[in-house]
This record gives sequence, C-alpha cells and structure tokens, in this order.
Amino acid sequence: MTPAGRTPRRRGSSLRGTAALALLPLLALTACGSGGGTPVPAGAQAPADDPVAGVRTVDAVASLLPADVRRTGTLRIGSSIGSPPSAYYPNGQDKPPAGQDIDIADAVAKVLGVKLERQGASFETILPALGSGKYDLGTGNFGVTAERLKSVDFVTYINDGQGFAVKTGTTRLTSRVTDLVQLCGLTVGTGAGTTFEKTLTERKGVCTAAGKKPYEVKVFSEPGAVTTALQQGRIDVVMSTINGLRHQAAQPAAQTTFLGEYHRLDVGFAFKKDSPLTPAVQAAVNELIRNGTYARILKKWGTGASAIEAAQINPAEHT
Repeated sequence: MTPAGRTPRRRGSSLRGTAALALLPLLALTACGSGGGTPVPAGAQAPADDPVAGVRTVDAVASLLPADVRRTGTLRIGSSIGSPPSAYYPNGQDKPPAGQDIDIADAVAKVLGVKLERQGASFETILPALGSGKYDLGTGNFGVTAERLKSVDFVTYINDGQGFAVKTGTTRLTSRVTDLVQLCGLTVGTGAGTTFEKTLTERKGVCTAAGKKPYEVKVFSEPGAVTTALQQGRIDVVMSTINGLRHQAAQPAAQTTFLGEYHRLDVGFAFKKDSPLTPAVQAAVNELIRNGTYARILKKWGTGASAIEAAQINPAEHT
C-alpha cells in the first residue's frame, strides 16, 4: 500500500517545509510495495504495547498443521514491508519491521507453535511466488478479490479496503469519492499491482460515458513516490488503503486529507491454491480473536474499526 526526486528550494524557503517534504516518502501509505530503509519520523514510531508477548501455543490448533510443517517447526512468509500501520521499518531495514500485519502474523505463529522465516518482498512479487513454493504464505494488505481467488487462497484477518486522499488545502477534490466520475479530469496516483490500479483501469470508461474528460492513472512502485508526487502537484489524488490513508492523514508532516472510504475489502494471508495450511491459520486467527489478543493488536495500531468477527477461508469479494 514503494522515492521520487525532490524539487530544489530557494535559500529563503522555510526549513520546516523542507523537512516536511523530506519526510513524505517515509509516511507514504500505498502499503502495497516494498519499503524504504530510512527511519520514520517520531509520529510513526512503533507503539510500545506488545500484545504478542503473552501468546502461547494452543495444541488443538497446532495439530491442524500439516505433518511436514510440524516436523520442521517453521513457516516461510513473504512480507511486503511498506508503510504504517500495516508493515514498515520504524528503525531502518537493518532492524525488525513493525505493524499490524507483523503482529498478527507473529501471534498466529505463536499459537501454531512454529517460527516464521520472514522475507521482505515487493508487493507485486509475493502472490506469484506462492505458486512456485518460495513462500508458504504471504502478507501485504492483500485484498480478497474474485480475480485473486482464481490463483491463491486466503485466510482473512481484517476488513480494510479502498479510499482516497488529497493534499491538504486543495480545491480540486474536497468531498468523499462515492463514484469514480468525481475523478474525471484529474490525475490519480496509486501503487503498482494493487486492487486500486485494477479498479481505476477497469473503470476508466465511466468518464467518457458521462461526457467528461477521462482521469489519468499514474502508477508507482515505491511507497514514498506517490505521496511525493501528490505534494509536488504531479498527481491530484491518491487511491490506497483505508487504514493507510487514515494513518497518514494523522501525521502533520504528510499534509494530506483523507476523503473517506470508497469500497471495503476483506484482507487476508495469501497461500498457494489448495494449500493444506489454511485450516490451521484460520483456527489460529480465530483463537486470537477469542482470547482478546486480536483486539489488542488492532487497538495498538488504531485499526479497531476494521476488526472482523471471525476469520474465513476464501470469502466472496465484497460488492
């Protein structure tokens, strides 16, 4: 939900403005690609609470694991480390990542009594790598869509979705986007390989049908680039995750305004099709919901409004 060049400043420019722009790549909220390795500003430091510390193995759940996994005691996970609150590097890429996805995955592993072998990977590479066997499961704020369900399986753990944000103070778009016709004539930035890119591309004809100038879509692979483009006026609006955009708007240096939800999507752990791991991971998530750990993790990251009542395997896409 992955940085672009910065325009030069005149000597008399505000140091505060320069610092704010320098922070933009670190506050980017596409949450759909690999992240940068620079420490994030204080406003995005990881909260001190550690709900995962007290999680213990639950034998009845661990018994659902395939025999080979129980024997090795490890699961290989491909993680897209992009931006808070999902997954990011609060202290640089040479230090452990943090975020909601990180905590939930670590807690699931504890319930299952296994260790995670986490590998950071770009968002668009993880799903194909599941089929090749490189990873046992993947995380990256992957929304459950009908198209993705053709090639991968999901175990849901949160309900997030699609939203929009603009540069604070803009007059080009000021209200919640409920219809993509509202974007006509604007330039929209989003992450590569995401549901946002797919939605924008597939629905581009709505403007022509309405007799209006089509919107332009600019796709970025780096999480910082889209926000920098917004601040520099190269795009008018960002489409990204609801939780990510809301978190970003709460950081003063980002200078963005969240325009609200457009479309909700269940988000889940991804697996290769017909993976025998899904029942065990589903049971582990439901155990975390039952014992209260899940609620504590979401409270820690400010995403309680996206809580689910129970994990599901391959639910239908929200319409």
